Amino acid sequence: MAEHSLNIRKPYFDLIASGAKTIEVRVGYPKIRKITAGDTLRISCGDDILTRRVIKVSEYESFQALLDTEDPAAIGGPGMTPDQLVAAIRDIYPPEKEALGVFALHLAQASD
Repeated sequence: MAEHSLNIRKPYFDLIASGAKTIEVRVGYPKIRKITAGDTLRISCGDDILTRRVIKVSEYESFQALLDTEDPAAIGGPGMTPDQLVAAIRDIYPPEKEALGVFALHLAQASD
């Protein structure tokens, strides 16, 4: 088991902190491809840090394929539609980044 660090935008950090967001979406950068089930994530936003355990990692060919499979509420919080999520994710990751592969990091409290 390894520990990895991720920076995250404030609204998504808050959703993870509240327990509403249990899936973090990333693209297939080399450091993301090293994350496996059982690893620990240190998630930071400014000076705030959360620690979560990765319980599952799923890879998809696109954001749409991800949202066809995963629960949108676990990714973007309650009330976000799949279309809103795709738009929000593509605002962060342009098409050339999506082409690296899409990863769903399933998170649990580090003490679970």
